[in-house]
Amino acid sequence: MSVAEEREGVAAGPGGRRAATKAANRAAILDAARAAFADVGYGSTTVRDIVRRTGLASGTFYNYFPDKESLFRAVLEQSAEKVRARVQAARREARSLEQFVAAGYHEYFRFLAEDPEAFALMQRNSGTIRAMFDEPIFGAGIDELAADLRTAMKLGIVPQIDADYMAAAMVGAALEVGVAMIQREPPDVDGATQFATRVFLGGIERLGAA
Repeated sequence: MSVAEEREGVAAGPGGRRAATKAANRAAILDAARAAFADVGYGSTTVRDIVRRTGLASGTFYNYFPDKESLFRAVLEQSAEKVRARVQAARREARSLEQFVAAGYHEYFRFLAEDPEAFALMQRNSGTIRAMFDEPIFGAGIDELAADLRTAMKLGIVPQIDADYMAAAMVGAALEVGVAMIQREPPDVDGATQFATRVFLGGIERLGAA
């Protein structure tokens, strides 16, 4: 071990190593849960199934999550954070109303189609996910879209509309159209994007004119 490595180890200390171990254990549980929920679905997965995939001691699970439902939420939140960043970045590049609507939908649907685990997670758990639609997991995406709509209105890209209602409608449609898209073989990302874009492009233009 070099002097630099030795100093780093001393600086980290037992507390640093403990924190690293805890982070690694939590990540292992999340990875195992995502794979299990994608493979057999939320209803058919038990805590024991998840722990078995990690190689951790059976009691370790409850140091990180109180139950399977809270773990499922954490898995969804992890995926949601990833896709929200992509969707928001695409929207903020838009220079027209059509680009604003299409960019977000295309990134979301592409994420579902290109990430096999996200695809399977949505496909096998659509009912459970729908039941959680009022959770903060989805609320964050609605709030971010509403904020982007208001910014786009100030820039003249989007006409003056009720941003809160529109954001709720657009996110709800993304969930349902996404569920319908992944039932098709192969998933029709472009078709889903075009459909959602036409629905909301026309709706936004009509509301703005009114």
